[in-house]
Amino acid sequence: MTISTDNTLSPTSAANSKIGTPFDADVNLDQSIVLPPLPLNRPLLLVGHGSRDADGRKSLLDFATAYQALDVSRPVFPCFLELTEPSIQQSLDQCVEQGYTDLSVLPVLLFAARHNKFDVTNELDRARQRHPQLNFHYGRHFGITPGILELWRSRLEQLDQPDQNPQEVSRADTVLLFVGRGSSDPDANGDVAKLARIVWEGSGYQTVETCFIGITHPRLEEGFRRALLYQSKRIIVLPYFLFTGLLVKKIFDTTIQQQEQHPEVSMVCLPEMGLHPQLFSVLREREIETQLGQVQMNCEMCKFRLAATAQMGEHELPHQHGHDHHHHHGHEHGHGHPDVDPYADPEQYHQRIWQAP
Repeated sequence: MTISTDNTLSPTSAANSKIGTPFDADVNLDQSIVLPPLPLNRPLLLVGHGSRDADGRKSLLDFATAYQALDVSRPVFPCFLELTEPSIQQSLDQCVEQGYTDLSVLPVLLFAARHNKFDVTNELDRARQRHPQLNFHYGRHFGITPGILELWRSRLEQLDQPDQNPQEVSRADTVLLFVGRGSSDPDANGDVAKLARIVWEGSGYQTVETCFIGITHPRLEEGFRRALLYQSKRIIVLPYFLFTGLLVKKIFDTTIQQQEQHPEVSMVCLPEMGLHPQLFSVLREREIETQLGQVQMNCEMCKFRLAATAQMGEHELPHQHGHDHHHHHGHEHGHGHPDVDPYADPEQYHQRIWQAP
């Protein structure tokens, strides 16, 4: 199996099944998307998570280049929170060198977990100390939106076509296996499960199982075990990732291994979302929100807010978003020590997951 940088996965045949499925139409942006105009020509800082994988790094940079090309009225500066460069500080230094002081900042992240709530905002605080003249307008993550739901529904519809489903397996004989990244924030994990459920509702598929590639539970291997219990004829794996990288490639490798172990079941692994027109439309909505001052986040189930409330008393807690309660990036998700998984044991996971930070 090979994963290219243009969001096209080379099909790998295993037991009459395509593990990877091409979606060439996803990257045909020229004729498929028209963005609403921006109220302001304010520069935009796009903050990706970062990856040690060269393809993963390039995917974010390509995403930023494509988004910039759709509207050249203002500059777009891509950067990464960790693991690779340019860093947030490096890109902000570039903004200052070019004379910009007022910027929109958008996290290129799917859900509101710790990176979005604390790590990016802490980096912006660091930048203000170095460049007091900077003014940031911080926007929302992608979240659960109609555009992203349409993305997955359209891809699933393509899998109904004869060339992708030569055995004509019905949706009633198909299980969806929805794979999230996994977070130390229960609120974000809950959103993954919610999105999986919404994708399944009314789809006609036998059922949907939700699992994660790391940190939280159930893990991917357990997800396959549960999916196989339904004795369906087909399993469709949906990696809920924006870009490729080591974890997406691991999902594909695991799917191939599962296919080899269970040749009686047809298995398909969809690609990451990549340079999809729906993502650019959602990103435009987020950018406009920052310019109009309409950014809103739901904080009721944020474990960091709950912890602060318990410590300070709810009447004392300043609740502006934000998320101004500070947090130091401790690499709790294991990037600093890739061979150590502090959440590997489910019992220990349950004991610590609601702790903050």
